[in-house]
Amino acid sequence: MASPACTKPIFPSTFTASPSESTSKSSHLSFINTTSSLPFYPKLSHSQQRSFLVNSVLKTVDPTQPSFSTATSTDVGLLAEKPTILVSEKLGEAGLQVLRGFGHVECAYDLSQEELCTKISCCDALIVRSATKVTRQVFEASKGRLKVVGRAGVGIDNVDLQAATEFGCLVVNAPTANTIAAAEHGIALLAAMARNVAQADASIKAGKWQRNKYVGVSMVGKTLAVMGFGKVGSEVARRAKGLGMNVIAHDPYAPADRARAIGVDLVSFDQAIATADFISLHMPLTPTTNKIFNDTTFSKMKKGVRIINVARGGVIDEDALIKALDSGIVAQAALDVFTEEPPAKDSKLVQHENVTVTPHLGASTKEAQEGVAIEIAEAVLGALKGELSATAVNAPMVAPEVLSELAPYVVLAEKLGRLAVQLVSGGSGIKSVKVVYRSARGPDDLDTRLLRAMVTKGIIEPISDTIVNLVNADFIAKQRGLRISEERVVVDSSPELPVDSIQVQISNVESKFASAVAEGGQISIEGKVKFGEAHLTCVGSFDVDVSLEGNLILCRQLDQPGMIGRVGNILGEHNVNVSFMSVGRTSRRKKAIMAIGVDEQPNNEALDNIGAVPAIEEFVFLKL
Repeated sequence: MASPACTKPIFPSTFTASPSESTSKSSHLSFINTTSSLPFYPKLSHSQQRSFLVNSVLKTVDPTQPSFSTATSTDVGLLAEKPTILVSEKLGEAGLQVLRGFGHVECAYDLSQEELCTKISCCDALIVRSATKVTRQVFEASKGRLKVVGRAGVGIDNVDLQAATEFGCLVVNAPTANTIAAAEHGIALLAAMARNVAQADASIKAGKWQRNKYVGVSMVGKTLAVMGFGKVGSEVARRAKGLGMNVIAHDPYAPADRARAIGVDLVSFDQAIATADFISLHMPLTPTTNKIFNDTTFSKMKKGVRIINVARGGVIDEDALIKALDSGIVAQAALDVFTEEPPAKDSKLVQHENVTVTPHLGASTKEAQEGVAIEIAEAVLGALKGELSATAVNAPMVAPEVLSELAPYVVLAEKLGRLAVQLVSGGSGIKSVKVVYRSARGPDDLDTRLLRAMVTKGIIEPISDTIVNLVNADFIAKQRGLRISEERVVVDSSPELPVDSIQVQISNVESKFASAVAEGGQISIEGKVKFGEAHLTCVGSFDVDVSLEGNLILCRQLDQPGMIGRVGNILGEHNVNVSFMSVGRTSRRKKAIMAIGVDEQPNNEALDNIGAVPAIEEFVFLKL
């Protein structure tokens, strides 16, 4: 239903820039989807290729023109020249005022999918929170008019990014405005849980007086493990230090110097959960972190640990948490988020006497809501003006001919980034990454922006919920203290190929696979495109040749007969199919690296058996 706070209706657009106006009144932006699995270019349908290759035009208007400043609600001709912005969920008044200064705003809440699809054909922009589902049907119903979707918040699970990209629609979010609110809520749950505030309140309201039952625990002097040391996690750490707590943190990405600046030690995952009295979760929900707190991890914790989660519900296996609560491993839990929201009314977790719950209130302060409203309003207006926001979550396309040529190298660049970050060990954080391109072409004939962005994407996305693309790659890297440098080496190869090889180097970090460390002390991996597919060709100082498909096992071994068969038999016994295998060695009967491509992830027993082979000195399993 429409909100009475919004008085201006949606008008059909009649604005069309004349040839003389088109240069100043339109911004030519085209998009590719870099959030899904690649390669994408060779497998597209004809219509998809066309939508990827033809520039999508974002029409823009200039609000400084007299016709815009003097328009009234009765002048439909003038009104139609302004962009129309649909707000489908409640947005702070400050954000609405920003939007009204530029275009026509209609607030229509609780729309069904059918109603949204009907309205969207008359809209240039759409602003949503988490309840509105912006599906492919919505983009189809917009008939190309929708220029930008703004998500007032961080997560964009309710927006079909693939469809947005195909229809040339930019998607932006508001990732920073609710940081303090989320951190404050984490601290509120921490204190409420420690002192049994919710349970004691319910007891008194039930007519009871149970002082002895609700004796709490002190926070001062206790160890808090902050799992995920991003914007929210670091703010929680600051506040916990003020409460007199000893704070440690785990984050595979966070720079150690930034943690030390606020008196926090970065430690390994196992060390964090084994030593903490309280554990506060601030990690994103990714395939790596999905149900990372499970039976195994709970068994490694100190008995009587207390857990707070204001991040994402899916990082906890809720059934495993119930068992840990019942057994006493976890003394209490305070949860703001759940795997399914809202949770079932009869949820054993919600009803558990040692669990404090709130209905996803992390960002729910007046100040945060206003901040998010202003942040998303400004991002949406920037997009309508043709500007590319740093909070954009789908990427603009480079020139069609460049994309066509670089498509397989885009795949290679991202996979090399994903491999490199998985080779990093320890809590020092990644600060410096160098990308080396070997090519017969000169600098003017090789546009590496997309390749650099994909390396950045491969490094950051596996350990973050941040979506990285050509628009925001440099911004995200800088924001996280990551320096991406590039070097081009001229080689004698075919100039018809844009790149002969790509090498990714990560400096000043420890490696969980020592053989990946080159002579200069940096983790180094290199790859090439062969027959249109990405191949890993060098690990440290060892030459290999394995297709980057599925997953990868790297083994350093003594170079002796029968090793391929022994490892292959182990994988076969555990029903793991080997797709590729390559052995590189320094010299005959010395050290060698065996690179094995596997279709499935081996279970722990299979990996243990590989590690138990006497001739194998080290190995690592890597996900692609």
